[in-house]
Amino acid sequence: MANTKTTGTKAATSASKTLQSNATGANSKTAAASALSQTSAPKKQTSPSAASAASQVLRDGRTSTQSKSAAGSALAQAKNKK
Repeated sequence: MANTKTTGTKAATSASKTLQSNATGANSKTAAASALSQTSAPKKQTSPSAASAASQVLRDGRTSTQSKSAAGSALAQAKNKK
């Protein structure tokens, strides 16, 4: 069954701020863009490359809370591996 989750308003706001920041790294921006593109699109899923970037963002201790929020949302919308 396909993942039908969408990005919530708080995560979308965090993703937007992450994309606007000049201090944000490429992985954070990739994950934020993926999360933002899924705000009202339940049929879209995070690509494997964006999911990998989101995973790296969540593991990086230097990443801001906003970036982690966007990355978590993107990762939650990745295709489940079972």
